[in-house]
Amino acid sequence: MALLSIRGLRVEYRTSRGTVAAIPEFSLEIGAGESFGLVGESGCGKSTLIMAIMGYMGRNGSVPRGQIIFEGQDLVTASPEALRKLRGGRIAIVYQEPATALNPSMTIGAQLMEVPIAHTGASRAEARARTAQVLLDVHLPDPDSVMRRYPHQLSGGQKQRVVIAMALLANPALLLLDEPTTGLDVTVEATVLDLLNELRQKYGTALFYISHNLGVIAQVCDRIGVMYAGKLVEDAPAADLFANPCHPYTRGLLASLPRPGADKRSHPLVAISGVVPSAGRAPESCGFLTRCPYAQPGLCDKAVVPLRDTGGAHLVRCARWQDLPAEQVAAAPGPQAAVAGRTDIVMDAHDVSRVFPVGRRKLLANDRLNMAAQRGHVLAVVGESGSGKSTFAKVLAGLDSATGGSLRIMGDDVAKIPVRRRTAKQVAAVQMVFQNPDGTLNPSHPVGWPLARSLRKFGIATSKADIEARVTALLDMVRLPSSLRHALPRQLSGGQKQRIAIARAFAGNPELLVADEPVSALDVSVQAAVINLLLRIQAEQGTTLVFISHDLGLVRYLADEVVVMYLGQVMEAGPVAAIFEPPYHPYTEALLSAVPVPDPSIKTKRIRLQGEIPSPLNVPAGCRFATRCPRKLGAVCDTTPPPKRDNRDGHIIHCHIPLEQLAQTEPVFRHV
Repeated sequence: MALLSIRGLRVEYRTSRGTVAAIPEFSLEIGAGESFGLVGESGCGKSTLIMAIMGYMGRNGSVPRGQIIFEGQDLVTASPEALRKLRGGRIAIVYQEPATALNPSMTIGAQLMEVPIAHTGASRAEARARTAQVLLDVHLPDPDSVMRRYPHQLSGGQKQRVVIAMALLANPALLLLDEPTTGLDVTVEATVLDLLNELRQKYGTALFYISHNLGVIAQVCDRIGVMYAGKLVEDAPAADLFANPCHPYTRGLLASLPRPGADKRSHPLVAISGVVPSAGRAPESCGFLTRCPYAQPGLCDKAVVPLRDTGGAHLVRCARWQDLPAEQVAAAPGPQAAVAGRTDIVMDAHDVSRVFPVGRRKLLANDRLNMAAQRGHVLAVVGESGSGKSTFAKVLAGLDSATGGSLRIMGDDVAKIPVRRRTAKQVAAVQMVFQNPDGTLNPSHPVGWPLARSLRKFGIATSKADIEARVTALLDMVRLPSSLRHALPRQLSGGQKQRIAIARAFAGNPELLVADEPVSALDVSVQAAVINLLLRIQAEQGTTLVFISHDLGLVRYLADEVVVMYLGQVMEAGPVAAIFEPPYHPYTEALLSAVPVPDPSIKTKRIRLQGEIPSPLNVPAGCRFATRCPRKLGAVCDTTPPPKRDNRDGHIIHCHIPLEQLAQTEPVFRHV
């Protein structure tokens, strides 16, 4: 008997333009102890479904048709009192942003103890003991100390573990997880995913995981559903879905992802054309009709398409699933940089340091960084939060100044020259694309305004006619219609706003583009389109790209050279191929092992780092990574800075372990 059975569910919302169906029809079953993942782009209805299960639809939401049967009880017709007993008790939820689930004015212990007291009638002593045990279960050492702290005194990963502990305190039968690892470092994300699997085995809790990250879903789920326009379009065991995707939308999602071993030259990403239709505007026949490359008039647009069984518990909602080609249509090779073969250095950092005074102490954000970027190349800078990546990016752009070393960009040393003192040419030479495009766009001005402002500021165009022509050309460069110049930022999607941010960055014809996590918050298809766009423009204009990220899967796909940072220092650097094969620095090896691979046939060696990154106010005297290194040699790692080991062809590793020993390391990824 299914633990959760959703039957013919329809969810509607009353809006200013009438009643719209956010979910026109949805059916699904999840068994006790099962791990089920639901994927799809933003706007497909995933979060709406979760809110419907919890009964959190607001005053304007309703379920005019269908059932949500949980443990034999219909949640649609259940009384408010019955729902209150279930929420946090038999059904619990973990949200994307843990800070929204924690009260900043209460200690962690007080918040957690409320759950067993309210749902199981436990005494305060029983609740405290239960809370301490669950905190240990989620691998938070010293639970008494954690319970005395407030949310602001915990790291992001610690807060997410506290929220998971809160969800588990009443022994729920079903745990709903709404993008619970988005925004976390790859190492923290891997630890949280391992934790969820471990807790599922211990407590027998069923997991209902929703995400747009297929790599994450592949790591934690036995079965995967694909949702589009409020309907389930494919449902299959995880291995079968990745090996044999039957719906064109599923194929499109997988083609948007960089796969292990693929790169920008041999396997260009294929973005799905168009956008998800708004609620209530999808075709009644096939919701994916207007974006499907295999749509056939007279068949796909005539009747409502039911879920069909393809065999082996693999369901698909497609009229042509048997007629689709065996392989996804490959994209044409991407444009090659016109400057290929040239080796002139655009950016050269030598012993760059940035120290912040904190009272009488010094915070080492960047400590003697050395790296260089060739014209037309992509230099990726990777590492966990707190490693100093964004500080270095700010120094590059002049938003901050170095306190030591030299930073030459096009021959000029700008290490200690802030942006306000740089010449117009120096400012135009280095531009940034930020993670959140809203930080680039003024909500009071149409999106064409920052483009025109950049053109005037850098002297690219002065007359009104020239500015208008250049703005049109910039919008065309990022594949947006010129009519959008008059739109306000709130009228654009996330992907469109990021394209505007890219157009603004290229308005001054920069020599160096610094992209700080520019696609981490985007859907996989939008991410593919933005990455393709960046690479195309970079190749056409010969721009050098410094790409800052914690997504090593994406870095492997697009980078030419990689720098791995930890606690303000370079641990390893070299060509991308060398970074992803032994010998590895132990920190690089741990980062690679944490990458969520969107392919169950590829097994990843498991290396999970323990503890937190040390404070930059009190860095270790020897190797910065010594306090967390799983391959630590001994006292030498604590007391002596590691030597620089040269593995030839520009590949260097800062480690006490000899290269010969590092070269014998088992590869992180292997096919099974």
